[in-house]
Amino acid sequence: MTGTRILLMAYGTRGDVEPFLALGLALKARGAEVSLATSPRFRARVEALGFAAHDLSDAPLALMDTPEGKALVEGTRGAFTALRAGMRMQREATRLNAGLMRDTVAAARAAGPNLVVYHPKLLAAPHVAEAMGVPAAMGALQPMFVPTAAFPAPGMPRLGLPGYNRLTYAMIRLSYGLYRKQVNRLREEELGLAPVRTRAAILRPHGVEPVLHAISPAVLPRPADWPGWARMTGFWQMPGAERFAPPADLAAFVEAGPPPVYVGFGSMPATEPGRLGRVIAGALERAGVRAGIRAVVFSGPEDLGIARSEKVFLTGPVPHSWLFPRTGAVVHHGGAGTTAAAFRAGVPQVVCPVMGDQPFWARCAVEAGTGTAPLPRRRLDAERLARSIQEALHDPGHRKAAASVAARMADEDGAGLAAEELLALVT
Repeated sequence: MTGTRILLMAYGTRGDVEPFLALGLALKARGAEVSLATSPRFRARVEALGFAAHDLSDAPLALMDTPEGKALVEGTRGAFTALRAGMRMQREATRLNAGLMRDTVAAARAAGPNLVVYHPKLLAAPHVAEAMGVPAAMGALQPMFVPTAAFPAPGMPRLGLPGYNRLTYAMIRLSYGLYRKQVNRLREEELGLAPVRTRAAILRPHGVEPVLHAISPAVLPRPADWPGWARMTGFWQMPGAERFAPPADLAAFVEAGPPPVYVGFGSMPATEPGRLGRVIAGALERAGVRAGIRAVVFSGPEDLGIARSEKVFLTGPVPHSWLFPRTGAVVHHGGAGTTAAAFRAGVPQVVCPVMGDQPFWARCAVEAGTGTAPLPRRRLDAERLARSIQEALHDPGHRKAAASVAARMADEDGAGLAAEELLALVT
């Protein structure tokens, strides 16, 4: 596919961007020329993989690092604080989204692609593709955008009411409809296009753009009522775990005894990191650190105040594809990428969801038999976490189910399948 230029547009946390990097490598291996537009905080990673990088404003992401952003994410400071934080965040997000949309247009024009593959947070992407006369496809890491009666949209509660599940997707479209005025201003003033008339056209202006779900059918069976343009390819996972050279002290710790428990919450901010650290330390103590349980704890960008010891190892970012198969269980926040890595590793999970789609993935782990009952992080305490860690380590049902899911995923190449489907759009 020499001469095919594909622009990937990804935005959000590392968990949002990493699958698109995996997709980019699969496309590159098939001869495509790949560039990637994302926040400059990921530029070094993008360029290290050999992709041309196009910067998109980091300002919307930086909102999550503000006190209001942390209060909204954590949800531990009362309803009034959360409401006030949410209102300010909404105002700021609307303002900053206009700049992000302009950056999206500039990146697409600079890349000159034959095909645009976009993350749904980048509202301008399908519209600039339309203006350039090239096809576009959505890369969906969550099943939030194609209605189904099989389950409610991630982020929505499960109620079991007739018609409710499909209604939740109308609510998602309604939330995107709040940006229709901004999108139409961009279409008319910047792109020379007619305005869109429906909420559904915000993300899919033609209604024919395929939606590629980076989700494994071994974890979430493809709904029977999805239309043909909704595809499920399998998770998009970065290759090369076998080439990763871990720090010598981490490798020695992992290999020195029984498989350790992994505890980490990715890039999810904490309003009170010291409190979270005390909960983690207390849970490990109650679960039996002194009796032989060992733990690898992701310290993240914030100081949790956890002391390193013979039984507790503190680490920065490590590829989950290398670390998770070497653990006895993983405790995490339920991000799509982290959950996928845990499923693929074949280890039991304790999911402590924080926001968004994370409760959905926690429920998927429970229904697959690999996860303990979800423990929302805002209500997390040491005793409950300790009991869940013990269950994950010692319940043979969880381990058997985890091994079964991993076996069904073993032959999947989600990024490769997605790459083949995308290249078919430009042949």
